[in-house]
Amino acid sequence: MQCWIHQFGGFIRADMSAQDDITLPFMKMHGLGNDFVVLDARVSPIVVTSALAVAVGDRRFGVGFDQLAVITQGTADAHLTFYNSDGSVSGACGNATRCIARFLMNETGCDGLHLTTARGDIFVRDAGRGLTSVNMGQPQLEWSDIPLADAMETLELPIEGGPTATGMGNPHCTFFVDNAETVDLERFGPQYEHHTLYPERTNVQVASIIGPDHIRMRVWERGVGVTLASGSSSCATAVAAARRGLTGRSVRIDLDGGSLDVDWRDEGVWMTGPTMHVCDGVLTAEFLSSVR
Repeated sequence: MQCWIHQFGGFIRADMSAQDDITLPFMKMHGLGNDFVVLDARVSPIVVTSALAVAVGDRRFGVGFDQLAVITQGTADAHLTFYNSDGSVSGACGNATRCIARFLMNETGCDGLHLTTARGDIFVRDAGRGLTSVNMGQPQLEWSDIPLADAMETLELPIEGGPTATGMGNPHCTFFVDNAETVDLERFGPQYEHHTLYPERTNVQVASIIGPDHIRMRVWERGVGVTLASGSSSCATAVAAARRGLTGRSVRIDLDGGSLDVDWRDEGVWMTGPTMHVCDGVLTAEFLSSVR
């Protein structure tokens, strides 16, 4: 179902070079503790630089987030662009997509949306009981699509631990371990985020199989670090587990911040879970003028 979104209100252009008295409204959202600052640029354009993303993402001197998301007009209901807290661009963010979709569905009264991202067309629907489902598209399983640096089989990489590589609009490296709780992600994650096999860096997951439809997983996110949840990482882990015959194609994934349901179907990987719109705020002229 496509529901064309009407434009309500507008936000002031965040072009810090234009004038010094500018302010910038934002929304703070999270999906299972995977948190986002969201800027709505459907009416007035917003200039987002790497420096702005880093400044807003600072948890002590800014607002703090795992990803910054910008909503713009597009060929469908809306287009979403994502930035990591280190200022780099991310091609996909499943939890942010669900959070923003819930906001847009509440705004319009629609129960389904067609969104676009760098990943491509994304379809979202109201799953009932306050839950939101997003189809993250088909997983990328070929080495060149993920991408990896060299041609190889992606099911078990030539890395200690034999992780699986998967693309979900961004790269993923999934390690299956006996107990995900015992892995020191602060030390483990950076080793593989910057591994030479991943020219664009990678998200790193450690996952333990609890049952044929149940996984415990923890995440080191590229450009962010340890995060309480990750939607694209959950999808990648579910796909990797199914490919390796460890689970079926429909699983519950328990993350540090809560649980998501992932279902790998013929039309793509569906992910379902709760969202939270925490608050609305305004970045002040004083703060913005400090970002150069």
